[in-house]
Amino acid sequence: MRGEQRELTFRFLAEPKDVNYGGKVHGGVVMRWIDQVGYAAAVGWSGHYSVTVAVGGIRFVAPIRIGDLVTVTAKLVHTGTSSMHFAVDVRARDLEPGERDAVSRLCTHCVIVFVAMDQAEGKPTAVPPWTPTSEADQRLADYAIKVMELSKDIEQTVAAFHA
Repeated sequence: MRGEQRELTFRFLAEPKDVNYGGKVHGGVVMRWIDQVGYAAAVGWSGHYSVTVAVGGIRFVAPIRIGDLVTVTAKLVHTGTSSMHFAVDVRARDLEPGERDAVSRLCTHCVIVFVAMDQAEGKPTAVPPWTPTSEADQRLADYAIKVMELSKDIEQTVAAFHA
């Protein structure tokens, strides 16, 4: 079954415990949802316990309100030897019929990277390779690589500042 689950979707109901004082879902809650779907997708692709190593390009585009149905989708867009890059979209919609948000809206997007681990050895282990088969897939793979390169540039800039 390794290498067969390329995309995974979780759904959550935004609850009162998830919101900040402004009545919108905390960014940290959204990040937890992203990590959960990413982890499950990584294990589904690799067949191994996996750890988060990076999140790049995260943007909070629109708020999520109490009662919204939240859909978090992770799609594999690049593999390395032991790493898996997933494009993640977080969308939300109001459940009330006839409400202004009957169509889901993009709330957050990012690229999250996991590394598959051999638990016995405690070291990274190989994952099944994924190769783009369409122009759209190639654009997603290129996008994921670019986002992670930009994130590395930011890390280096911050490190140089603190040196």
